[in-house]
Amino acid sequence: MSHNDYMVATFGPLRFEPYFRPMPWGGRALATLLGKPLPPSGCFGESWEVSDHPRHRSVVACGPGRGTSLRQLMLQHPVELLGEKARQLPTFPWLIKFLDCRELLSVQVHPDSAAAAALCPNEGSKTEAWYVLHAETASRIYAGLRPGIGPSELRTALDEGTVADCLHSFVPQAGDCVFLPAGTVHAVGGGVLLAEIQETSDATFRLFDWNRVDAHGQARPLHINEALTAIHWEAGPVQPDRAPADADRWTLVRAEPFHLELVRARWEFATGPRGTLNAVIVLAGTAHWSASGAAVQRGDVWVVPAAAVERRLVPTQPLEALLATWPAQ
Repeated sequence: MSHNDYMVATFGPLRFEPYFRPMPWGGRALATLLGKPLPPSGCFGESWEVSDHPRHRSVVACGPGRGTSLRQLMLQHPVELLGEKARQLPTFPWLIKFLDCRELLSVQVHPDSAAAAALCPNEGSKTEAWYVLHAETASRIYAGLRPGIGPSELRTALDEGTVADCLHSFVPQAGDCVFLPAGTVHAVGGGVLLAEIQETSDATFRLFDWNRVDAHGQARPLHINEALTAIHWEAGPVQPDRAPADADRWTLVRAEPFHLELVRARWEFATGPRGTLNAVIVLAGTAHWSASGAAVQRGDVWVVPAAAVERRLVPTQPLEALLATWPAQ
């Protein structure tokens, strides 16, 4: 039996090697709060846990497929990975990350599919959702425009450096979920640790970067015209959602790119029926996969292929996780 045939025969949950991305707004919380093996020095804003984006192709970290890239799986086993609708997607549908927003991210917007086609043809739509794992008291999330803000008001604010006054904002708390459809102006920072699931795209148009410069006095480029074109002006403010404290399973997002639930479990549970693609983002607790016994812990992200027979997690400590499903159920 070849390596690829063996992989298909034993398709089970997949965990990938993380890719750590330095960012000027990042810090060290990916290591201190999530236990990620960051390099010994430097500020890191993102840990790409699952990616089929050309900037980084994730590689399986353990098990029979160790060393196989997600790109290889998409090319060689798309139906086993994604299910019957595999042919709809040239790339894996999600890019899953953890973000350490020690400082404020730029005020930015991501394009929808039409704006991406016009402004950055090598990228796609970027709808995303954030789940807050930790937030300092001085932290902030900006999500959506305040009522009455249109292109002329925002251009004036850009000229005057008062962009923040145009944005809806709130102080985040652990457990907040923020759904950001493509076209939503947003920013976050001040000590926020997030889990993020998004469409596979790295298209970002910066409107304002808080007058930040690097060690050489250079500012990062802005993309004002592109951002103004990509904004959905009618969308309005975005409010966070939270699962009730007593909910064992709660739908946070139901959208075309992903269905996202919060799961709290003390006993064995299934991620979803065979034939559906799932991802499990572990927020707290420990567990193991019922058949293989592979350990699961806080900060893990596991992809459960559509063809996987093994789909049951057994908590060894109370488990809290985000469960993503595609196609959205």
